[in-house]
Amino acid sequence: MFGIFKRRKEKRGPLVYLSEPTILYHTQTEKAVLEIIEEKLNSTNVILPSRYGLKGTSHMIKDAEVFVAVAIIGKFTSLVVEEIKIARSLGKRIYTLTVARKENEIHYMFHEGIPEDIEWLSPEETERLYEDFRGEEFSGFMKFFIGDRRRSW
Repeated sequence: MFGIFKRRKEKRGPLVYLSEPTILYHTQTEKAVLEIIEEKLNSTNVILPSRYGLKGTSHMIKDAEVFVAVAIIGKFTSLVVEEIKIARSLGKRIYTLTVARKENEIHYMFHEGIPEDIEWLSPEETERLYEDFRGEEFSGFMKFFIGDRRRSW
């Protein structure tokens, strides 16, 4: 009823930095990703950039023990690419979580490291991808793929 009185989960496990495309902020998919991190890495201690709005959070990568990069439909957006470069330079343990739609289901695959088949997008390619998602012809696909922001997972 009152969202401000929600009890937060006690943080446990290694500090994880979640690098995700901004298009996933505050969606059902983001909630599912957090559940997968809890299951696979036994951690609820996650630096979640969506909690900071559009402010940069890359400087927080240095504090994390583990770095998780989210790839949508086999692609890393330019922001995720930049954060992967930072995590690599700092010698962080890196995992990749791929999110893809197959027919009427969303599939999540958790990988140690970075799979070779993931495409790394430039800022221009990222903008085109976002435009495709925002386009009217993709609105139903978009809602199904990342979820309705107003509904819970």
